[in-house]
Amino acid sequence: MRQNLARRSALVDAAIEVLARDGARGLTFRAVDLEAGVPKGTASNYFTSRDELLNQVGHRIYERLIPDEATVAGMVTGPNTKARTAELVRQVVERVTAFRTGFLALLELRLEATRRPELRAVLTARVARDVEENVTGHLASGLPGDADAVKMIYLAANWLVVERLTLPGVFSEEEAARLIGHLVERVLPPES
Repeated sequence: MRQNLARRSALVDAAIEVLARDGARGLTFRAVDLEAGVPKGTASNYFTSRDELLNQVGHRIYERLIPDEATVAGMVTGPNTKARTAELVRQVVERVTAFRTGFLALLELRLEATRRPELRAVLTARVARDVEENVTGHLASGLPGDADAVKMIYLAANWLVVERLTLPGVFSEEEAARLIGHLVERVLPPES
């Protein structure tokens, strides 16, 4: 198998685009080659199987969703209030929604994971780690709320992203922002 890491990343990024556009059934090595603009057969030289490519896509989506250092620094500064929490949730929803193809590809991967145990294991480990990092970060920051509150906000925010990306006419950006504020207000304990 080829080891050019930049080419491998480009192929996985192309696979994300194919998954988002054509679904899991449309994800072929040839479709990835076309999307990446590389010669026919390139993807098959980098990945031993379609399953390996799907697993790599699962990892890559999360790599691309990790906020940069400036974003992280901004997330840990400010008052420890419900209003600040709501603003942080809005920022995360905006950041995730901005990577439209990544999240749509992730939805496709989740459906595929119901039929592919190895992919299910990859996604389960990654999502569990993501949830744990959210909980740990929130609790360490001193923001209001316990682990269950963070998990409830996580679940609601993820479904809001699904709505915004798949049926954008259901909730306007303004209504989504307002609903996030109400969610945080209702899930977190009263401020003292």
